[in-house]
Amino acid sequence: MNNNLNTPITFACGKTMKNRFMLSPLTNKQSHEDGSLSDIEFNWLTKRAEGQFGLVMTCATSVQANGKCWSGQLGIYDDKHLPGHQRLVQKIQAYGSLAVTQLHHGGMRSDEALTGEKPVGPSDNEAKNMRGLSLAEVEKLRDDFIAAAVRAQKAGYDGVEVHGAHGYMLTQFISKKINQRTDQYGGSLENRSRLLFEIVQGIREACGKAFLLGVRLSPERFGMELQEIKTISQQLIDSELVDFLDLSLWDVFKPSEVNDQSLMTYLVEALDRKAVKLTVAGKVRNGKAVQSVMDAGIDFVTIGTAAILHHDFPVKVINDPDFQTIQTPVTVEYLQNEGLGQPLIEYLQDRWTDFVAS
Repeated sequence: MNNNLNTPITFACGKTMKNRFMLSPLTNKQSHEDGSLSDIEFNWLTKRAEGQFGLVMTCATSVQANGKCWSGQLGIYDDKHLPGHQRLVQKIQAYGSLAVTQLHHGGMRSDEALTGEKPVGPSDNEAKNMRGLSLAEVEKLRDDFIAAAVRAQKAGYDGVEVHGAHGYMLTQFISKKINQRTDQYGGSLENRSRLLFEIVQGIREACGKAFLLGVRLSPERFGMELQEIKTISQQLIDSELVDFLDLSLWDVFKPSEVNDQSLMTYLVEALDRKAVKLTVAGKVRNGKAVQSVMDAGIDFVTIGTAAILHHDFPVKVINDPDFQTIQTPVTVEYLQNEGLGQPLIEYLQDRWTDFVAS
């Protein structure tokens, strides 16, 4: 048995996670079109809590109706969404897991066919079919992120994660390529990251010190620059506003562009983490990979693909350090038994040709 993976971790806010496994905030397209939680998504998430993930995070959850990116996306922009979230939280926590929702706006990646309006972002971009937000709209967006966190706290969530990765709205503001604003939200890195910091500060002020608060960042792709993300990460740590940073690396073992270290090891050594916990995601799919991440100095691991294939991946790895995930493709019946609904199975079929057996 791997006891170090089964040891609790306590965040600066005082919340304790029972082991070192977090469920990645995975797109699953399983809720209702009005943003309210479906039984299918409820079952998918609570089965991961049953499988002993110490922290169960929802998919990217819309903070504004016009930020919706895909059919069946969960919402938290209206009080009508509260009953579903309350039901979900109670079940996740009943298994001893922390319940966290990820706050999201798609920006220019929002789907006009779903929202009924042209995608919005930091500045006008005809090639991307994006309309730039007015200053008042940027302030409204900030306030709606904060209001969504307050709604999450009201629903009983242990905390929230602010989605600043993967080319969505907050990434678009940070990107010097995409963000062409000339006011206080554009230009310098300080200005381009201002919206993120205002959201984080606003959530901490509104929800208090005992509320778990994380930020997801990705250090490359979508106009991100490694050194800028390193700077933002350190500033978030130094602010003492966040409890954890969730770095989505796509592949934690890939080499960094700076030296011959892995991207994960470079960031571990480059950041003075103080009281802030660090997690990474990207191709952590078996027991040895999990241990390699922990050995690199990461506080807890974020699991995506392996969590789709094994709802109880934490139990399997804690009991067998050499555990290997099942080989893909897997059958539809197998995925149904792992708690996946038809929309998520179809999404996997569309996205990866070798994931689901035909």
